[in-house]
Amino acid sequence: MAAVDVEDESILVSVFRASFPDNWREQPDLPGYLSELSSFGVDKLSREPERLAEERAHILQQTRELAFSNYQTFIRTADCTEHIYRDFGRVESSVSRLLDKLPRFGEKCRTFMKEAEEIGASRRMNSLTLNRHTEILEILEIPQLMDTCVRNGYYEEALELAAYVKRLEKKHASLPVIQGIVREVRQSAQLMLSQLLQQLRTNTQLPVCLRVIGYLRRMDVFTEAELRVKFLQARSTWLTSILAAIPVDDPYFHITKTIEACRVHLFDIITQYRAIFSDDDPLLSPGQAPVNESSIFHGWVVQKVAEFLETLERDLQRGVGGRLDSLLGQCMYFGLSFSRVGADFRGQLAPMFQRVAAETFRRAVKEALDKFQEDMNLYTLMALPSVLGGTIPPVVPSVQPGTLQPPMSLLDFQPLACFLNNILSAFNDLRLCCPIGLAQDVSSCLEDALKMVTRQILVFHRAEESVFSTREKELFVQFCSSYAEDLLPFLNRCLQVLFPPAQLALVLGVPVSQLHRYGGLGCINVGLVLQPLDFLLPLKEPAPEVDVTAELGSLTFDLQLPEPAPSQPSTPEPDEEKGQEEEGSD
Repeated sequence: MAAVDVEDESILVSVFRASFPDNWREQPDLPGYLSELSSFGVDKLSREPERLAEERAHILQQTRELAFSNYQTFIRTADCTEHIYRDFGRVESSVSRLLDKLPRFGEKCRTFMKEAEEIGASRRMNSLTLNRHTEILEILEIPQLMDTCVRNGYYEEALELAAYVKRLEKKHASLPVIQGIVREVRQSAQLMLSQLLQQLRTNTQLPVCLRVIGYLRRMDVFTEAELRVKFLQARSTWLTSILAAIPVDDPYFHITKTIEACRVHLFDIITQYRAIFSDDDPLLSPGQAPVNESSIFHGWVVQKVAEFLETLERDLQRGVGGRLDSLLGQCMYFGLSFSRVGADFRGQLAPMFQRVAAETFRRAVKEALDKFQEDMNLYTLMALPSVLGGTIPPVVPSVQPGTLQPPMSLLDFQPLACFLNNILSAFNDLRLCCPIGLAQDVSSCLEDALKMVTRQILVFHRAEESVFSTREKELFVQFCSSYAEDLLPFLNRCLQVLFPPAQLALVLGVPVSQLHRYGGLGCINVGLVLQPLDFLLPLKEPAPEVDVTAELGSLTFDLQLPEPAPSQPSTPEPDEEKGQEEEGSD
């Protein structure tokens, strides 16, 4: 069929608009058929319905024949259509179910992707860890290596490890592994600090002390002032352990060993301190006033000296026998050695030894006085003791130049001789350590004792006077005369040997002739002692005064009366025996 113009088609449509249904317009053959109808004549147009009816009938006949000949095909087509319909229903339900499950599937997929990413990141981390296994292992082994270094004394390497861990902590402080490593390394550092301080508590020499203090400074756990205090405390602990190991049974042995240990070890500690620390510049602490570090050292030295003086005082109170001079010499040498470090304490020794010497002398005088009282209680004038005074000529001092000799006439009276011997023993002990400051104490102590002797003589006289025979009265008068004329002047001369008047005058800053104004300084008031015996003593012309200063200038003090015995006039001098004992003890 020929193509129809658009204009003709629109005309045909407008003409036959009401002649056919609207859905026919959509048929593609309709415009062509309408164009063909418009070209028919009347006759042909009138026959057109019949032709269409015949053609319809023919088509229907063909359709019946086709349906009859192909009915099985139609049946199979219907069956296929039914099957297809059912399949489409199943597909639709499956699709519905699939659509219902797709959101959860999507969530699962997203979860899977997230886990996959995490696994991938973990795998990459594990791969990186495997590649860096050696470096990581070294970091993880730092605490164990630090502990090994500390326990084996490799402090230099331990300090390097500690510094490395500090740098790690600054960079990775938030990592738990790094925090654990830092914690364990700090524990090892604390152990190293304890070991270093313990080394200072042992017999450590200067090089080791320098090395230990260097380590402590690098650890940066103490300020400079605290480090000085710790050093002095540790060395004090070691010194205390040394002193505590000295036996305390024998006071003299204990104090001599203490002096030796303090002199050697304290001087070493002071030398070590001054070699390690500098006191030139004050220590500056941030935000604080300067610390006077010299006061730390000075306070420690003063404390150690005070502790030594306490020990010395305690042992002196316990008693050191007759070796006070040796002990004083050792203490003076100790103080002299400390003068090189500005800690000379010799000035504190004199009052201490002076008190001990005075107390020792008082005890000896008291013992002599007690012995005299016992002798007087047993003394009798029934017979002549040994008539030594009449048989032995007077001893002239020129027999033994430079030595004081006790009056031999006292051997006739055993209580006086024994009393003098005991007093001379006390003088001999005092002579070894006799400060000039004891002149007043010794003189007054001896004068009080002599007053007691005088009182005891009076007691004896009152008790025995009623039964005295003429001979016994003469002997008692001789007894009192020997006491007054021999014993007391001799004791005065002994005091003047112990405390020379020239030396006393020099100390007091007065002439020797003016010493009498100071009372009983270095001498006994003989008149006061003998005053109760005046009625028993025979009257004698006063003897001219003798200047004893020149006489005693060249004398030494080595004297002792022999003990009186009925058949033996003399005994060895105790000074010689005492000297032998001291040599044996030394």
